[in-house]
Amino acid sequence: MSKRSDNITAGAERMPNRSLLRACGLTEEEMNKPIIGVVSAYSEIIPGHINLDKIADAAKAGVRIAGGTPVLVPAIGVCDGIAMGHIGMKYSLPSRELIADSVETLAQAHQFDALVLIPNCDKIVPGMLMAAARLNIPSIIVSGGPMLAGHYNGEEISLSKTFETVGAYKAGLIDDEKLMECECGSCPGCGSCSGMYTANSMNCLSEAIGMALPGNGTIPAVHAARIHLAKHAGMQVMELLRRDIKPRDILTPAAFRNALTCEMAIGCSTNSVLHLLALANEAGVPLDLATLNELSAKVPNICHLAPAGPHHIEELYMAGGVPAIMKELTKRGLLDLSLITATGRTVGENLEGVVNKNPEVVRPLESPYSETGGIAVLWGNIAKNGCVVKRSAVAPEMMVHEGPARVFDSEDDAIQAIYAGKIQKGDVVVIRYEGPKGGPGMREMLNPTSALAGMQLDRDCALITDGRFSGASRGASIGHVSPEAAAGGEIALIQEGDTIAIDIPNSKVNVKVSDEELEARRAKFVPREPNIKSGWLYRYSRMVSSADQGAVLR
Repeated sequence: MSKRSDNITAGAERMPNRSLLRACGLTEEEMNKPIIGVVSAYSEIIPGHINLDKIADAAKAGVRIAGGTPVLVPAIGVCDGIAMGHIGMKYSLPSRELIADSVETLAQAHQFDALVLIPNCDKIVPGMLMAAARLNIPSIIVSGGPMLAGHYNGEEISLSKTFETVGAYKAGLIDDEKLMECECGSCPGCGSCSGMYTANSMNCLSEAIGMALPGNGTIPAVHAARIHLAKHAGMQVMELLRRDIKPRDILTPAAFRNALTCEMAIGCSTNSVLHLLALANEAGVPLDLATLNELSAKVPNICHLAPAGPHHIEELYMAGGVPAIMKELTKRGLLDLSLITATGRTVGENLEGVVNKNPEVVRPLESPYSETGGIAVLWGNIAKNGCVVKRSAVAPEMMVHEGPARVFDSEDDAIQAIYAGKIQKGDVVVIRYEGPKGGPGMREMLNPTSALAGMQLDRDCALITDGRFSGASRGASIGHVSPEAAAGGEIALIQEGDTIAIDIPNSKVNVKVSDEELEARRAKFVPREPNIKSGWLYRYSRMVSSADQGAVLR
């Protein structure tokens, strides 16, 4: 049987190639077996990645057990928490494209027969998934696993609490001692941060869409079961290769609907919308924001993990993980059970014998937190192409809200005003020129949302931006406004003091200004020039599409 790696190992013509492989320590026996790229994003700067060397070793062992030759290659990654609040966050979303391109480059240049992809944090998971869809060679995802919850003030907490505690400190609600207690107690060790933030959302959705083995999203990073999972992923990629099951066999339109259905049930990060749109683009699957609201209308929200509620990922794991959620969804026939997955079995076969072990963490479908999904898309005269809110993390009193616009042309200006106590109850903070093009890079707005929460304003104020939010954000945080300000979107026409009307149940967000007035403002509108005019971010700003299209490069 011929294999892709024959292009670097087979025949007299490939003798020079083989000589270089021998220089790497490969034997003839190893070169004769399928060569499996093990792509690890290990680094010493991301808590979610500091254990990926162990995961890669386990995956390589699994490949060898199943008769393949594993070859370790690298991928970059950005820690969104460390990058938050300064220029580093501008590089976070763009890094997704670099990761996808680099995985494609390594796999094509070295003609790997299959891939074991080892990410953990925010952009690394979708970047690797996008590469898998683009390459369409047998591939499997195995992440590094979630962090255990931290402890502060006698409670279990996660990273979102640290950002909110800064807001409480700035408001004079806590002292230096409490600030340090939170700093030292919130993140106890390796793993992706312990709430249902973007990293854990994408690792859970990797299961739901069928590209990872059950347990990928929830087995804690420190558990031996995580090592077992990595070994089984290494073994399983050889089975996918043997059966010629490729990513696009798994990433079908129905699989995306399954993933979005689970997203609604779980209450994932709004960033997962951005990433699923980008992944669909790579897989050649039509997907738009309207599909989200269609599913949200009929899929109940049955999980409230941090920041929406008190539970953390380890509790979801003990409740049965993503399979327990999917099993609940089968009660109303909300999933397509016939689809092939990375296990080599169908969704339905994967769910045989699964039970919900903790109905407090995974609520039964008969008693959900809400009858509608955890994510909502809003439209209106300031978001003609849509915007996104994590409905499950919005206080009931903020589901419908009207208030005066407090307008800022950057996150930095907004956070300065919030910390200075200039935002009042009822205000709607508008942060623009932070979109994919205008940022550039579409920064996350965790600092301002957490400052509002820490100052106990999250039940009184809303925040709207053409940027995006961390999965750790809570409150009426409405992001991904499209078109963005830098592209001439109507968010650029909002003026200080305009009344903003938010109606999440009816999927609406509008500025209460007449069409004639908006047109008059547009006639005088001059887009702000990008504040970065060189380097990678400048190239990115010229090539990136809008958020409603996944912020992919064109």
